[in-house]
Amino acid sequence: MRLFSLLAVSVLLVVAPDQQDRAAVSPAQLATAIDHLGKFEAAVRTQAARTVRRAPPAQAVPALMQAASGHADGYVRFRALVLLSGFNDPRARDVMSDALDDPNDRLRTVAYAYFEHNPERGMADRLLKALDKEDGEFVRPALTRALAAYGDEPKVRTALTALVLRGQDLFRAAVIEALGDYRASYAVAPMIEVAKLDGPLQEDAVLALGRIGDPRALGALAALQGSAPRVRQPAIAAAICMLGTNCGSHQKFVVDTLTFAMKNVGFQDLVRAAARSLGALAESGKDDAAGTLIDLGATARDPARAPIALAFGTVALRNTPLLMKLLAARSDLHDSSLLLRDAFDMLEEDYEEERFFATVRRAYWRSPERSTERRVTDELIQTLEF
Repeated sequence: MRLFSLLAVSVLLVVAPDQQDRAAVSPAQLATAIDHLGKFEAAVRTQAARTVRRAPPAQAVPALMQAASGHADGYVRFRALVLLSGFNDPRARDVMSDALDDPNDRLRTVAYAYFEHNPERGMADRLLKALDKEDGEFVRPALTRALAAYGDEPKVRTALTALVLRGQDLFRAAVIEALGDYRASYAVAPMIEVAKLDGPLQEDAVLALGRIGDPRALGALAALQGSAPRVRQPAIAAAICMLGTNCGSHQKFVVDTLTFAMKNVGFQDLVRAAARSLGALAESGKDDAAGTLIDLGATARDPARAPIALAFGTVALRNTPLLMKLLAARSDLHDSSLLLRDAFDMLEEDYEEERFFATVRRAYWRSPERSTERRVTDELIQTLEF
């Protein structure tokens, strides 16, 4: 996947913005690049996406809209829709709306993510109707995340609260996570009930309660410190920290647990649990938690490296400003970026990654030459190859 020379990337980055960032691309070149979004070879797909991103919006947006709506290759339609989202063009809205009813699962997943981040009046009713038919492994979680963004509507609150307690565990986990991310205090009561039960959803519910930040959860979480299995203890500590109680000692416990599990064979489940919990603390805004993820993960090798990278990648997608601030202060910027690259290679978050790429590219062009922000964004663009 990393076959293209970094020197070639560097050459692209040093020419003037009006020449490089929105380079002249002929209609034939743009059409070829869009066709190559569906090629088997990852390096070819990567270069094709970079070409499209650097085309002037006046060329790229209409071409992507057409490809997303009618290209013969379903995967190209999907990638075109993802890339279209990165141009932040209002015309994308109608294409996304049409994609909500498309038979292609991938397109619907992107469309749900779009309306999660671009909520509009009346969309909640349409999303609620889709609950009765969406059962794809990746599609339904995207739908429930979108609905969580409309949590100020009573019908949405009723539907999502009910889904905390029923349905397949895979889908319930997605609902619980989304409710935590959107600080859904209206769902605290059923979430506490899930958190009390040992099982695959306990950790999800515990971390979601921490993210919500409602003090009603503190008693239940404190009780779990004496009864829950060892592998759940990092999440419980992180959640109590996020609720504002003895945060220093609880965060230290998570870090110590992760360090111990990394050094001793046979504790991979504890590595995953502690890395995820430390990531949750970082997402909540704790710079030192994010820094510890890099400190431990940048030089780690698998199997410990993968869960740490995933936690770090999730922080990058959910709290990009914190990531940029953190990287600006790092002396190991390249190693940190490699850890993020590993995460993006594992994550199935195409829409979220494209939003991240667009944010970084905008930051690159607004920052002065030789500034810290320019240095950080330059490194990310080169290492992540976007």
